[in-house]
This record gives sequence, C-alpha cells and structure tokens, in this order.
Amino acid sequence: MARKRRGRPVHGWLILDKPAGVTSAHAVARAKRTLDAEKAGHAGTLDPAATGLLALAFGEATKTVPFIADASKAYRFTVRWGAATTTDDAEGEAIATSPLRPERAAIEAALPAFTGDILQIPPQVSAVKVDGERAYALARAGETLDLAARPLRVARLDLVAMDADTATFEMDCGKGGYVRSIARDLGARLGCFGHVAALRRLATGPFDLDGAANWDDLAEPGLGQRLLPLEAALAGVPELACPAPLATRILNGNPMPLVGAGLADGATAWASRDGVPLAVGTWRGGALHPSRVFVLDDSR
Repeated sequence: MARKRRGRPVHGWLILDKPAGVTSAHAVARAKRTLDAEKAGHAGTLDPAATGLLALAFGEATKTVPFIADASKAYRFTVRWGAATTTDDAEGEAIATSPLRPERAAIEAALPAFTGDILQIPPQVSAVKVDGERAYALARAGETLDLAARPLRVARLDLVAMDADTATFEMDCGKGGYVRSIARDLGARLGCFGHVAALRRLATGPFDLDGAANWDDLAEPGLGQRLLPLEAALAGVPELACPAPLATRILNGNPMPLVGAGLADGATAWASRDGVPLAVGTWRGGALHPSRVFVLDDSR
C-alpha cells in the first residue's frame, strides 16, 4: 500500500524576521503547518537568541537551499566588553573578565585584522562536526574541543555605535562565518575580552528584511501569499530559455544544448520554459547538465 503524503505540494521561499527565543526548526514547523506544506526547510540556522532574516524553503525550493546557504550574509551585532564566555555570547558562563574598556580609536585600529581573507576558530558551542558529533553536543557534555581554524571572507566590518561597555558593528561576510568568534577574538585583541550580546541577520544572498513576515504572520491563513517564487534563490545565476519541445528531456535529467550566452565551462545556470524553472545545473560542452530538476504544479 502506497504511503499517504502528508501535506500538499507548496513551492517557494518565505522570508521571516525571526524573533529571539525561537529556534529555526520551530519556525519551519510553524510555517509548514500553516501552509499544510508537504516539504520544508531553511537556509542557514539562526541561534535561538538571534533575530533577523531566516529564509524558509518549501517544496521544490528546497533544492535551491545550497544557493542561499552558501551566499554572503550581512549582520548587525553588539559586543559586550569585559567578559569572555563559554559560548562566546550572553548565554554562556563567564570564564575570564577584565575591567578594561577599549576606546573608539583602538577598536577601529583593530578592525582591519578582521577584514579580508581571515582564519577563525569556531565557537566551542557550534554545529561543527568533530568525529561525527556536533561540537555543541560535546561541549555541553563537558569536553574542551581543539577546533581547527577555518577560512572566512569578511567584505566589511564597521563600527556603527558604542557606549562605555558595548560596541555595535555591521559585517558582510561569506559562508561559514561565526559572529561569536569575531566578538571573542576582537575582545582578545583589544585586551578586554568580549562576547556577543545581541545579533541580528540583515540579509542572506538576494534576500533582505524588506517585507519579511513576522512571527505572528506564520499562523495567518494568507501566509501563502507571501511566498516568493523558487527562482528568487537563483538571482544572479544565468537563466537559459528552453524551447517547450525540449522541456521533457531536461526534466528527465538529460544534458540539453541551449543558447548559453557566452557561458564558460563549469558555470552554473538554470533553464526555464516560459519563465517556469525546469532545472539548475552546470554548463559544459555547449549544453546544460542538470543537477537538480524542478517538478512544479499549479500550487506554486
């Protein structure tokens, strides 16, 4: 007997302005329940204490999650000086303290060391895997981890406000950046220790907070009207028009010669028929080689 599907096919992206105190998984579950969606996920976890942009994907849009998860991010965050914590944020216990507080000139002089191509060590409480286990699980079990430094591209790190005990920054960075590590290392460099007191994600790839849904919206019957199309995640990726007679072949995963608009071998592109996404893949040898095929219907 065939297994009965749970939910209906819903395809698209929902941009949520996540409040503090809510997990990313809880946000997905709430929206999925309201939409009665068959399949849902998100692109880039936000810690429960963090707020801001969380991109939720439904149905065939989940196949484009890597394009958002790997995209650049923008954050606004506040560092509290004077204490290092076990989690590098306000949720942890203090493990070192200092009465020193940095002057504006000292903070601004330190920022160039945290921009460009840098290496950063993830927080002890992070999702990095260690011998198959998540670092946060091992850390919460009492283990002290020796985590390897990871490369990160920081395009911008600006001081935007400060008072006696805190400083607020805005940062644009690439995939895999830990704001908590920036706060920890900046505090160490300034000799006063520091941890994240507040964190807000402002943008992820092509998505920002303009028109984002709030927490209460996730329970509203009209939530589906807020969905962005699947292809919103492919902004900046070349689109190739596919003639209708060839659509079936590309939907079956076959390489398809299309007009490539000067694409180089190895470039990523997506094919569409009358504006409807068919597949995304790699351009090679004058043809698009699909890696993900989209099966959409009237619920989109």
